[in-house]
Amino acid sequence: MQAVPVRPVRATAIPSVTDALRAMEAVLLRGGQRTARRNAWTAVLEDRRRAKDRVETQHVVEAVAARS
Repeated sequence: MQAVPVRPVRATAIPSVTDALRAMEAVLLRGGQRTARRNAWTAVLEDRRRAKDRVETQHVVEAVAARS
């Protein structure tokens, strides 16, 4: 019986959707536009976080007021 030759396995990472979008962004937009969009998205996420914090704070204030 002959030994079966072993082939080396090549593993390549499959890019994530985020990686693919960033690659497309890099091709389609110049650096300044890309930075501006990223900054705008960061601002949107921060606004959402602050809004969530405001709602949570309002619930705590209402709960404390209801105890009094």
